[in-house]
Formats: sequence, C-alpha cells, structure tokens
Amino acid sequence: MSIGNNTEHTAKIIIMPLDERPCNYHFPYRLVRTTDVEPVRPPLEWMGHKKESADTDRLWTWTDMESQGAAGAVLSLDTLLYGGIVPSRLHELSAATIAGRLSRLRELKANHPELIIYAFQLIMRCPQYSSSDEEPDYYADWGREIFRKGYLEHLSEHQELTAAEQSELDDINRRLPQEVLDDYLGRRAVNREANRLALEYVADGTIDFLIFPQDDSAPYGYTARDQQRVRAGIRERQLGTKVYMYPGADEVGCTLIARMLNTLNGYTPRVYPRFGSVRGPQIVPAYEDRPLLETLKYQIIAAGGMMVSSQQEADVVLLLNTPGERMGEAVNQGTPSPNYDTERGIVELVEYAAYLLRQQRVATSIANGTEAPTHPDDKGWRSSRLHHPIVAIADIAYANGGDLELLDLLHQQGILYQLGGYAGWNTSSNTLGTVIAQSMLFAQYGHSQRQMNFLALRYVEDFGYDSIVRKALSNGPIQELGLDKFNLDGPRGHVSVMVKEGLEQFIAQYLTQEGYTIDILDCYMPWNRMFEVGLSVKARQEQ
Repeated sequence: MSIGNNTEHTAKIIIMPLDERPCNYHFPYRLVRTTDVEPVRPPLEWMGHKKESADTDRLWTWTDMESQGAAGAVLSLDTLLYGGIVPSRLHELSAATIAGRLSRLRELKANHPELIIYAFQLIMRCPQYSSSDEEPDYYADWGREIFRKGYLEHLSEHQELTAAEQSELDDINRRLPQEVLDDYLGRRAVNREANRLALEYVADGTIDFLIFPQDDSAPYGYTARDQQRVRAGIRERQLGTKVYMYPGADEVGCTLIARMLNTLNGYTPRVYPRFGSVRGPQIVPAYEDRPLLETLKYQIIAAGGMMVSSQQEADVVLLLNTPGERMGEAVNQGTPSPNYDTERGIVELVEYAAYLLRQQRVATSIANGTEAPTHPDDKGWRSSRLHHPIVAIADIAYANGGDLELLDLLHQQGILYQLGGYAGWNTSSNTLGTVIAQSMLFAQYGHSQRQMNFLALRYVEDFGYDSIVRKALSNGPIQELGLDKFNLDGPRGHVSVMVKEGLEQFIAQYLTQEGYTIDILDCYMPWNRMFEVGLSVKARQEQ
C-alpha cells in the first residue's frame, strides 16, 4: 500500500503514547503531521499523569473504535496494560489481569485484520540511585540497595566477588526489609510475564513488529536478567527479524511512526552515517551498554531504513556529533576535559554539512535553469536525475542537551534552517530515534511549515532549554522562590514564565537567522519539575 503524496485518500495511523509527556504524546504525532497521513491519539486528559494511571479500559475501547479504516497502529503496551510508563513500576495488578488486558489485542486484530500493529514494551528498569520520583515510595530509601543487590548477585554468577563486594552484599541482605524486596520482585515477575506474552503475540501474527527498548542498560542486575530472558525467548521462537531490543525508550514512538510510513509507502530509506570523531563509533554512550555504532544500526533498521557506506548511495546523510572520549553531561560542557575537543572534528562535520547543502542549492538552480554551472563542484550535478540526500545531525557529543559549540558553528555557516533533521536531547538513543525518524519523513515528504516547526522545536528545546535555561534556573533562581527542581510551582506557574522568557532571549541571540525567527506559542512544565519542558513553537520567516 503506497500512501506518499496520495491526494485521493488520506491514510489514518493510530498512536497510543507511552505517557502524557511531550516526547511521547506530541513528538510522534507532530512528525506524522509533517506528512499527508492523518494521526489520531487519545485526548491528553485520558492519559493519566505521572504516577496516576490512565484508564486502560477506555483506551482499549478507543483503540478499537479508531481502528475502523485505519492503516496501522503504533501502540505502547505499557500504556494499554498498566496505564503508562511510571504506573508500570507501581501497579498492584496480577499476572492474570495483565494477560486478560493483553488478550484484547487479539480481539483488535480479529476485528480489524488489515490493521498493521507495531508495538513496544519496556522491560522494567532498576535505577542505580535512591529516588521515588518515578518509582515506589520505598525507592527513596532503598533504591540504591535494591539495585546493588541485584547487580552483585548477578555478577557473582559470572565471577567471584571481591571481599568488598561480598561485604556490601551481606550488609544489604541484613538491612533491606523483606517486604520491600518482595513487593519489588513480585511486580517484576508480573511485568516479566507480560514481556513473555508479548513474544507469543508476535509469534502468532497479532503483533506485526515489536520493540523492547532498554530503558536500563546496566550489564548486571534484575533488568539485565530480564533482558537475557527476552533475548532467549526471541531466539527460541525465531523472531529476530520481528522483535528488536536495543537501548532507548522515549523515542520509540517516533521510530515506529517512521517504520509504519516507510512500510506503507514501500520505501526503505538509505542512511549514510558520518562520525565527528575517530573513536565515535566505538564510544559507549552514557546510560547505555554497547558501542554507539551497534545501537545506531538498530535505530536505523527499526525505523525501516538501511545503513549504507557512502554519500552517493544515501537518501539521508546522518552527521553524528560524537565526543572524542567518554560522553559527558551537557550541563558541564563549559569545562570539558582537555582532550574532549582535541579528539573530535566538529568543525569538519559542519563544513561537510555546509558543502553538501551548497551542492544541493547549486544543483537545484541548474536544474531550474536559473544558474549556469561555473564551479568544478558543479560537475556531475547537471543530470536531470538529481539525487539530493537529506542532511541531518544527531547531536550526541553530550548527554541531556545540545552541544553549544555545534550551534555556534551552524550559525556561522548560516545553515540552521536548511537541515532535514536535528536532535540533541536526553540519551544518545533518544536523540538518534528522533532525528532518524524526522529525516526519513523529510526525505519522502519534503519541506513544509510543520517540518520547520519540528526542527525549530528541537533547536529551542535541546539547545536552549536543556543546555542553557534549565541550568541557569536550577542553580539559584528556583531555590530563591522556595522551590526545588523536582517540585516547582505547577505546570504553568511562575517558573514556566521564567523558562519562556529565558528561551525567548535565547532565540533572539542564537536562532534568528536566514530570514527566520521562532515564536513560542506555549510553554509549561509537564511533570512539575525541571527535567523536561512542554513547548509549542512556530518557525516564522520575517518579512
């Protein structure tokens, strides 16, 4: 079924988000809106709120109703089973209840046999720190101990613990309350059964494609054990081409949206990656468990694309702004280690982007008859079969924010608004999944106001908020209001006003270029904390 540029019929895609945060609720929806496909999603007020579970019965009923006439559905199983990502860590549901809810997926497929179902389901994470912000209340007191117990016990199965490690484990076993451990492990067992059942639904054809994103990538521990079980289940059922597992979480909705549209269009985008440092492909990103190149392969094929080895073959040239050594945090980028910059070539990466974009402009002018070829670079671009790869940037030099030196160089070259995609938020995988999906859709559907709005959103949020405004407000102004970064004055309180003002100053200083500026249409704090921001923006060409 081909839907690209089809004006006679608008295909409909169902989106069941992982939760109500913008990265899950808005990003996939806005990406589909850059195409000629109609996205539908549940009303925001149905999605629950952080630890408050969504009404799963209502969401199942809505999904069945919207499936009438839909081409495909991208479904978060955690939302349909538990009511969201955080409720999946807090629920008191039995394995039988979860199995009953999941069985509605077979009913959905039976009622709508032509519906393509792409789904994703997390393996319950086990944070290494003590905090109850997104975990059960007791995790504030015992989170570190729960993680270390699982880690050390798992490690002991592979090697002998040191005396210090054994002493630590013995101490945890003496202190950790049994009721806390029983509650935690009991919930893990229920969620593990849900993971197993999901594989059965792929095996019988109910789910057409499934991703298990690794929200927690520690090499040992409770989550690592569960991941091993899932891998074994994939191999036993011979589902390796229908079930993927790799680092990520909040970007998977975007990834599966791209895969859905690529499938419906019969299109396999070819992606040529070019790294900003020699060691880039082998660097293990922060919060992940494997070299960057191995995760990148999965991110590309999960979105329905294929990695190629040259620019000439590519539909998308993906430039990866990588660190020269171990990945640091964006909040600390003002004082990197001495060799952070000497072992990477960010200037060359931007020069290459500008070179490709310049060639495209020349080729387009020649093809339109508005310019004659005068430069040696113009040779080879006279063919009527002009092939222009999209140029996109995955900004993963730092975790949790964009690289401000990259922004400065893009600004110097004057190419901010010529890119086909950019992302630089949270983890490496969050960034990769977002920019790969964005650039693949741009390669098919081209320039539009909505595409420019999404690009502008990434600039404002990833550079402006994550790397500048969040740090500036968290280090002083928030405390002066009697607040802290985990407990603000409401989604639309004074803090959100301060955030908007800071971002407007950032836009005026850094993002007004090439005849463009950006208007902030909405700004709020979704979970009443500083970690994420909710934004709606519009890229505007000044007259």
